[in-house]
Amino acid sequence: MENKIEYCFVVDKNNRPLAPTKVNKGWYLIRKGRAKLKSKYPMVIQLEKEVEPDDEDESHMVCGIDDGSSHVGIAIVQKCPSKNKVVFKGTIEQRQDVKHLMDVRRGYRQYRRYHKRYRKPRFNNRASSKKTNRLAPSIKQKKDSILRVLYQLNKWINIKEYYLEDVAIDIRAMADGYKPYNWQYQKNNRLDENLRKATILRDSCKCQECGKTNTVLEVHHIRAKRFGGANTIGNLITLCSSCHQKTEGKEREFEERYFTKIKSKPKRFDYAMHVMQGKNYLRENIKQLGILHLTTGGDTANKRIEWNIEKSHSNDAICITNCFPDTCNIKEWMIKPMRRKSKAKTDNVLGIKHRDLVEYTYRNGETHKGYVTALYPHLNALNFQSPTKHCKKVNVRKCRLLWKYNKIYWLDSVI
Repeated sequence: MENKIEYCFVVDKNNRPLAPTKVNKGWYLIRKGRAKLKSKYPMVIQLEKEVEPDDEDESHMVCGIDDGSSHVGIAIVQKCPSKNKVVFKGTIEQRQDVKHLMDVRRGYRQYRRYHKRYRKPRFNNRASSKKTNRLAPSIKQKKDSILRVLYQLNKWINIKEYYLEDVAIDIRAMADGYKPYNWQYQKNNRLDENLRKATILRDSCKCQECGKTNTVLEVHHIRAKRFGGANTIGNLITLCSSCHQKTEGKEREFEERYFTKIKSKPKRFDYAMHVMQGKNYLRENIKQLGILHLTTGGDTANKRIEWNIEKSHSNDAICITNCFPDTCNIKEWMIKPMRRKSKAKTDNVLGIKHRDLVEYTYRNGETHKGYVTALYPHLNALNFQSPTKHCKKVNVRKCRLLWKYNKIYWLDSVI
C-alpha cells in the first residue's frame, strides 16, 4: 500500500495558528519536550513557546469547498511562490435522517396532544415556520455542518481565502430531459393541473400491466418515494387495482420494466434541490471568515482533466482552489459532525464512553477501528461503527481506546 503524506497542524503557546508541518516532525517536537499533543485525529500540536508573526512569509492558505447534498469535499492548499502543497483534504458526510426524525417527533407530539385533551384544530400558528428567508432544519443542518468544520479548522490553521463551487442545477431541464427555451419555463410541464389525471391520459386510460380499461385505475410510483422516487410524470404509471396490489413491497422488481414501458428513466431531484437551497446562508457565513471566491463546476472538471487528478469529492475541492498541487497523495479524512446532544443512558463501561474511538481484533485476525455507538454495562460489551463493519457486542476488555472525540469525528477514509 502506498504511503500517503500526512501533515499536522501547529499552534503556539497562545493558540495562534502557524504553518503545518509533517507528522514525523510533530512527534519529534513532542519527544524533545518542545511541544505537546493537543489532538491526535487530526494531529494538532501546541508549541511550548510564543511565536511572533512573520511578515515576510509569502505563503498563505486557501480552502476549497465542493458543496453537495450527501458529501462535501474540503481541501486546504498552502500557496507558495515555488510550489503549492495540499496540507489537508477530506470529505464531510452529511446527515440524511433529520426529516425522518422530525416526522417521528411530530407524530409523538400530535398523539400526546390528542390524547391529553381535546383541542380545536389550529392552522398557520407556527411562528418559526413563517419567518422570512427561513431555511428548513433538514437543509440548514447541512450548511451548518460545513461551517462547524470550517470553524474548527480555523482554530488550527490561518485560512485567508475560500473558494466555493457555485452550484447551479436546472431542475426543469432534469425533469424534461432537455434544455427548454426561455418561454417554455413559463408553461406548465405536467400536461394537466392534476398529475394523476395527466398520467392516466398519457397511458390512454388503461392499465399498462394487463391492459384493462373498464376498471378502477390507480397511479403507481415506479420508484417508490421511500427509495428517492420523484413525484413527476416520468416516475408514474397507470395500473389497475389488482396489478397495483401485486407491486406492494416489490417495487424494485418492476422498476426496469415499467420505466421501459413509458420510455423514461429514474431521476432523483431531492439531492439537486437540497444543494441549491441555503446557498446564500452558507456564503454569508463564509464571508465572515475570509475572502470568498465563487467558481463553477465546468471550471472544476476542466482543471481536474488538465491536471490529471482522479475524481473524488476531496480532489474536486483541490481543483476548486485554482492552485495546481505539487501532489494529491496525502492522507484523506472522513469527517462527520456529531449530534449536539447524546441520548445515551449509560455514561461509560470500564472507562469507555459513547463516541470514543476504539480498536478491536477478532479471533480470525481481523482488526477494525471505529467510534462507539452503544454500551451494554451488564455484558461489559459495546458496539462500534467502522468504515468496513458495524461491530456488535464486542468485549470491552479486549478493546483498545485510541482517542476521545469531541464535537466532530475525524476518521481515516481507509482503515
